[in-house]
Amino acid sequence: MPISGKDRAKILFVLANFAGGGAERVALTLFQRLDRASFAPQLAVLEAAGPLRPLLPDDTVLHDLGQPRLSRALPRLLGLIRRERPAVVFATQGYLNVALLALRPLLPPGTRLALRESNTPSQSLPNRRAPRLMAWAYRRFYPRADLLFCQHRQTAAELRHDYAVPPHRIATLPNPVDVARLRAAAADPQRRPGPGPRFVAAGRLHRQKGFDRLLALFAELPGEAQLTIHGEGGEAEALCAQVDTLDLRERVTLAGFTEGLPAVLAGADACLLASRWEGLPNVALEALAVGTPVIATPECGGIAELAETAQSGAVTIAPWGEEFRAALLASRGRNPQSPGASLLPPRYDVDTVATSFNAALRRLAGCAEPG
Repeated sequence: MPISGKDRAKILFVLANFAGGGAERVALTLFQRLDRASFAPQLAVLEAAGPLRPLLPDDTVLHDLGQPRLSRALPRLLGLIRRERPAVVFATQGYLNVALLALRPLLPPGTRLALRESNTPSQSLPNRRAPRLMAWAYRRFYPRADLLFCQHRQTAAELRHDYAVPPHRIATLPNPVDVARLRAAAADPQRRPGPGPRFVAAGRLHRQKGFDRLLALFAELPGEAQLTIHGEGGEAEALCAQVDTLDLRERVTLAGFTEGLPAVLAGADACLLASRWEGLPNVALEALAVGTPVIATPECGGIAELAETAQSGAVTIAPWGEEFRAALLASRGRNPQSPGASLLPPRYDVDTVATSFNAALRRLAGCAEPG
């Protein structure tokens, strides 16, 4: 794997930090899989902190801007881009996308912006701090992108129809899943002992993920049902208090962030997604990869598209309330000794996604196809 060469196109990835969210994990997976024969990758972060930092490849050129607030980091980011003059800048978080597009007149001539929309705008923007301002910014700036990656067709349609992004600048790119790695990590499934169904949920502890309403619903289930929630975030204290208020301490565990999530997913009867809005949750794809079915709300972005191509029964989409509760009650106990066969459609495999991503960046940067 070459680490230098004048003929390679310089690609700069931009992230806020190394938090354990889906957008960050996808970006770092794509960073790992960049074709080093074609590209010389670099990574800029507003703040170099978070549990995903160990995912950086050994050859990473890391620029820590040292300013967690975007308003303070922007001058340093602009200076970095002017100094390094990358052929392509890639980002995957909405507010970073908007900032880079707004800065476009100040970037070096020829700099291309390849951005990824990590949510479904119609669901995510109304829940932002300034929803009208963000919707205006999307309409104003998103058409300036050279290329916009979308996780699924609903987001692509919204960018075309609601934000006037030219169709030829939109590319569908599923979330990449390293199925072989996940299944190796899940070889010894982890399951809480005892009778009754075992459910797992995972994600950032934020209102978006709906863990608060999942706890309220879970209190209505039979006493043998157990739930483990993995993740970190600002709502941790409130969720702990809710567990106490609902007298769920014997049945619900808030387990924090874990690198051992594949084994936990493989040992569960179902992975639960109670989200109020999403792009496409990585945990749903990871659960399917280790053979665990998914129960999700319709608001989980591309979950309907995933259900269309997954095996029958692998994904249950249930509106929140009685239908979601009924889906949990219908879940069958599995108690696996090894991961079940993968339920994930092949189009999400990391090698397939990385091939498409590399090809799109080569076209954008004007690189020759590998010989």
